[in-house]
Amino acid sequence: MSAHFTTLAAVTTVPPIPAPHIEYWQLSPMLAVFAAALVGVLAEAFVPRRHRYRVQVGIALVGLATAFGLIVTLAAQGYATNKADLAAMGAVAVDGPSLFLQGVIALVAVVAVLGFAERRLEPRSSTGAPVDSFAPQAAAVPGSDPEKRAANSGFATTEVYPLTMFAVGGMLLFPAASDLLTMFVALEVFSLPLYLLCALARRRRLLSQEAAVKYFLLGAFSSAFFLFGLALLYGYAGTVQLGGIAAVVEGRAPVTPALAVSTGNDALLLIGLAMLGVGLLFKVGAVPFHMWTPDVYQGAPTPVTGFMAAATKVAAFGALLRLLYVAFPGLVWDWRPVMWGVAILTMVAGAVIAVTQTDVKRLLAYSSVAHAGFILTGVIATDRAGLSAVLFYLAAYSFVTLGAFAVVTLVRDADGEATHLSRWAGLGRRSPLLAAVFALFLLAFAGIPLTSGFTGKFAVFQAAAGSGATPLVIVGVLSSAVAAFFYIRVIVLMFFSDPRPDGPTVAVPSALTGTAIALGAVVTVVLGVLPEYFLHLANQASLFVR
Repeated sequence: MSAHFTTLAAVTTVPPIPAPHIEYWQLSPMLAVFAAALVGVLAEAFVPRRHRYRVQVGIALVGLATAFGLIVTLAAQGYATNKADLAAMGAVAVDGPSLFLQGVIALVAVVAVLGFAERRLEPRSSTGAPVDSFAPQAAAVPGSDPEKRAANSGFATTEVYPLTMFAVGGMLLFPAASDLLTMFVALEVFSLPLYLLCALARRRRLLSQEAAVKYFLLGAFSSAFFLFGLALLYGYAGTVQLGGIAAVVEGRAPVTPALAVSTGNDALLLIGLAMLGVGLLFKVGAVPFHMWTPDVYQGAPTPVTGFMAAATKVAAFGALLRLLYVAFPGLVWDWRPVMWGVAILTMVAGAVIAVTQTDVKRLLAYSSVAHAGFILTGVIATDRAGLSAVLFYLAAYSFVTLGAFAVVTLVRDADGEATHLSRWAGLGRRSPLLAAVFALFLLAFAGIPLTSGFTGKFAVFQAAAGSGATPLVIVGVLSSAVAAFFYIRVIVLMFFSDPRPDGPTVAVPSALTGTAIALGAVVTVVLGVLPEYFLHLANQASLFVR
């Protein structure tokens, strides 16, 4: 009897689960941002309202500055090159592309927080009345000074800062995720705060909440596609590790009885890859998954739109690159033709539809769609030159986008922000400096030489042509010519049209908003005139670790 129980115990013994090993130093940039987000939540609960704004701005900036410093330190220690490693038991990659994109996201978030620090998502109108603040206007208090009530109205809701920090934390994790489960968690961590941030405009409440609901519903569908694709790929490869999936696809993994059955049919593999692609292409705003972009960009508060347009695209393209280059290089002849079609549709549709727009924010939304197509031409190159070109393009595009949306927040009329193009007529005579800066950003979007946009487009088109995608480059150049038309149309409207008597005024930016716009302009010029160092930096960072 004892022998029987001994044998049974031996058969049912479960091998011990290895103790988790977490490399906290390698994960420190993300931990710093999440720590700042948690401290911000506590500050929101316990700091008196009159001090909360300054405390929240300080917490956010310190957290982001600390994260950027840690990213630079990790890169200097060689984690971007020879010491690239998989941390957190293979869940997070600490390599060149992840550190480069994390650095870009951290800097973008700093500029965005400076824009948020106007104290209102959509500040005062030209008449001085508070418009579309983070929170409703302060309630009238008998005997109180109306000006003090108006001045304090933008302080009522400061949870925008911890929400932004949670979103940034998820964005830092997204392009670094080395397994599909971690990637899905990061996708949800940065998406949920963005849904809330899109709904925070108060005066145009219906438009803002409609944008948030559309973004949430379509985002939920894209997340469901991603999750279903994850399940199918796990059923095919028996692992969610990107390197493990690549080994199974390429036939390098040991063949077990289970793998022999699942790999006998490629349907799980191809359908799973397609569903993952739907989830990620939705986030980058590629056609035909772009329908949310114009409505959300128009309805969301403009500082949130700028942050979302810049940082989300950087994080989503980083995840797409890691998925295609690390997990599916063996399927390049399967997914590359599909990406050709998506890139062509995205470039053409974004450029052509933008020509018909009469709202500045919707115009910039379709512009972002076209730029997603330009970036996809670099992704299609499937080599180191294409990867480094995409990294550079993402860095350049993000700062131009932030600067352009920051300028939009300053053009106001009695109803708040004046976003209809007809209201921008003669703006160059009302405010020559602001119009000149906005013209610089538009020229960068158009890819005019001596701007960062030209260098980025030249890099991705050169990489695509070098990989044999010359027809795609021709379509990209023609789409750029179409896009240049509507950018230059806005410049002509600003400088060569008579200002309307009832036209909008240009608000004097605060020191923080002025700094954000100046940083965008400086980066746009520097990356256009002296791009060599940054191209070299992107090239050094263009090696994935498996």
